[in-house]
Order: sequence, then structure tokens, then C-alpha cells
Amino acid sequence: MKDYLFLFRQPDYDYDQYTPEEMKILAKDWADWIGAIAAQNKLSSSGHRLAIEGKVLRADGLLTDGPFVEIKEMLGGFIIVKADSLQDAALLAENCPATTACGSVEIRAIAS
Repeated sequence: MKDYLFLFRQPDYDYDQYTPEEMKILAKDWADWIGAIAAQNKLSSSGHRLAIEGKVLRADGLLTDGPFVEIKEMLGGFIIVKADSLQDAALLAENCPATTACGSVEIRAIAS
């Protein structure tokens, strides 16, 4: 098995728009989805949710506010999973809560 990185992208990071009850449901959806991957013994790293604020250091040494404010999607977090192939990793990504909120999951093999 190889390791694959799932990067979660979401168009909107305004969690203030959710009620406390909606946030509980969202947290449970994520816990259930990641738990199902872990139950198959295919979770390598649970990853973390990323903060909104950050900086970007460019090749010319310029440090700017970020991350990547010029794009409409933000990285929300990541996990690392184990799968036999990219296709198998994509199957693990199905039903990810990010996709139900108009977001996406980028699936990348981790080079050995």
C-alpha cells in the first residue's frame, strides 16, 4: 500500500454562519467519515484542520499575507490514507463532508 494525501478545499471559511447545532452536525459528519477510513485500517495520519490566517513566502523572498488570497478556494485541512492505487484512494474520498459543502478533495500520492 502507498500513502495518499487528501487536501480539503472549501470555497467559504466563514464558520460564523453556522449555528452551534449545525457545527455539531458538521463535526460529527467529519468524525464519522474519518472514523470509517480508520476502521478499515487505512488512515495513516489524521491530519489537522488548518487556520484561516497564514503567510506565503515566495521565491524572491517576498512574504505576503496568505494563504493564496487570490484564489477562491482555501485549504481547510488534510489527512493521509493508505491505498493500493490512486483509484482506491479516490474511493476512500467518496462521501467526504467537504464535497457536500461545495468543496473538493485533492488526492495526491506521496512520492517515496
